[in-house]
Amino acid sequence: MQADVQHSIIHQFYTNDGQIGLRVAPATLAINDEVGLLLDELTEVYQAKPSKGYARFLRPEDEHERSVESNFPELLEHWQKGQEEFVNFSQESAKLLHQQLQHYGILEAGFLLVASYRERGQDFLVVAFLPSQEGVTIAPDLSVDKSSQLAISKVQLAATINLSEWADEPDSTTYISFIKGRAGRKVSDFFLDFLGCAEGLNAKKQSQQLIESVSRYAQEEQLENEQARQLRKSVYDICDNQWQQGEPVRVKDLSEQLREAVPVERSFADFNQSQAERALVDEFPTDRSTLKKLVKFQGQGGGLSIGFDQDLLGARVEYDPHSDKLTVHGTPPNLRDQLRRYFGIDS
Repeated sequence: MQADVQHSIIHQFYTNDGQIGLRVAPATLAINDEVGLLLDELTEVYQAKPSKGYARFLRPEDEHERSVESNFPELLEHWQKGQEEFVNFSQESAKLLHQQLQHYGILEAGFLLVASYRERGQDFLVVAFLPSQEGVTIAPDLSVDKSSQLAISKVQLAATINLSEWADEPDSTTYISFIKGRAGRKVSDFFLDFLGCAEGLNAKKQSQQLIESVSRYAQEEQLENEQARQLRKSVYDICDNQWQQGEPVRVKDLSEQLREAVPVERSFADFNQSQAERALVDEFPTDRSTLKKLVKFQGQGGGLSIGFDQDLLGARVEYDPHSDKLTVHGTPPNLRDQLRRYFGIDS
């Protein structure tokens, strides 16, 4: 994390007799190597999460069901305007989260990290609930001692707020990114309520819309198979690079880069403008797993799971649409070893 850390503080949540308690820190942490390593590890885990959502703070006119009202945006604004010290802002934020935990009856011990930093000329705030786990340490006298340790790799409640974008583009729907939960009532929903925000653009839906748009573009421009394959691969590479940098995809930039990789008379941007209600928004977040459909075939069902790069179709992999038969020439080494052992063949 090549960032200039400005403030960081950690508050503790603990359980006692079936209740969740809060112990707030009286001062910020010293900016040292240990804090830097903690934020580096958290950033690495956060960026590696396959599914992220994007949100914006709720406005008075928004119709949004919330069990517990949150004034986190107001607290954040007061700190940003210099009307509140960072320590007080973080303490009040911790109390808000404590209320949410009590309301939902969640008994989860851990630590709330609130940190501000500047990176690439922009200001950010990270808010993360770090779970803890029991472990052992070796004391100075070489005895074994029990201790509570951070389980950063298991973090599921975290959000990053682009403070600069929020100030410069208040109507944006993507200045907050957060870790999305899994099926059912998402854990992230509860965390969004605490932050007083609602999901904006859905990265999965935007990515699927991009895939469909690229397919229509290739058809309307009557691209040859190899051109269409190169188009899909280029789109994936460009979007994946943006995803790795934590940046959204901009249709204008994507179109310009595609013209260099796959020269077509009508640009992708011009094509997109002609799509009316099916047009992509000018800028949107992407979902890496969804985008893989651009370069991979994969599916499962009936006890069978198959996936392979689209480049292999017509080479190592052949498909007969009439008989619905897939022929694979040369199996992966680990699969081949399993099959040979199953049939009793020496490998």
